[in-house]
Amino acid sequence: MKIVVTGGAGFLGSRLIARLLDQGFGPDRQVVSVVSLDRVECPIRDARVTSVAGSIDDAADVARALSQGPDVVYHLAAVLSGQSEAEFDTGLNINVDATRLLLEECRKLAVAPRFVFTSSLAVFGGEMPDTVPETMATMPQSSYGCGKAIGELLVGEYSRKGFVDGITCRLPTISVRPGKPNSAASSFVSGILREPLAGEPSECPVPLDTRLWISSPDAAIANLVLAGGIAGDRLGLNRVLNLPGITVTPAQMLDSLERLGGADARARVSLTSDSRVIDIVCSWPGAFDVARPLSLGFVADGDFDGVLSQYMAETSPQAADA
Repeated sequence: MKIVVTGGAGFLGSRLIARLLDQGFGPDRQVVSVVSLDRVECPIRDARVTSVAGSIDDAADVARALSQGPDVVYHLAAVLSGQSEAEFDTGLNINVDATRLLLEECRKLAVAPRFVFTSSLAVFGGEMPDTVPETMATMPQSSYGCGKAIGELLVGEYSRKGFVDGITCRLPTISVRPGKPNSAASSFVSGILREPLAGEPSECPVPLDTRLWISSPDAAIANLVLAGGIAGDRLGLNRVLNLPGITVTPAQMLDSLERLGGADARARVSLTSDSRVIDIVCSWPGAFDVARPLSLGFVADGDFDGVLSQYMAETSPQAADA
């Protein structure tokens, strides 16, 4: 199978590519080629991977990435929540206009590809029940959430017309992300763990009882692989899925940090208050009814200790030497 991944050089994109190259969509559907469309070269070194260094808002770059007629297109590239809020036009250009450009280029292909669009729980806002049902109307309270909600509608319409075989995956907040903080308002969800474990100070800018909907990188990648390969007739009319996660609060995350990383690591986290982050993150729901995606085979983590243990195992000196 031929795959295109926008944002293929990023954290999730590169992990997704590595997993697809390793296991495909099953024994009978192995991946023969992957094109990564990103501003920089994909870090995966494999003869099956081609990097298109460009932008998703450039029609020539997009056409070049799709030139081999992919079976599956993963659209991961986006301007994140903090930058979208600060740079309104940039957010709309990449999260809305470029998404439509990508869909239009897919429309020109001889065979409609599976189109996996990564959306976000940021499409929700306003008054919400403790557990958000699958039928909850979207009401974004951020520019990022608005752009993602528009993207969902575009994917649904292009699917209805038969231009793509679309599925929208609303990702939980992914934790723990390695590397440096990014422009997401939720960046602290990894930062309050990653930095203290590395011996560096960090800040928690939201109330400790804020409910967060979390997924580990491993669970998120497993779910994206399934989204690319699942039969369309299993999804029915509703092609939008709230991907499984677990509900945790910063207080519970810091308890895990102390249990697994020690009291010194926990002491490196200071409690602050950032109204910009609070306005965005605290408008997001903290729990979802995910009975349907679970019944389709999508997966969730067991608990946050397991999520943090996964990160610590990956970043241990032994793992780095392997």
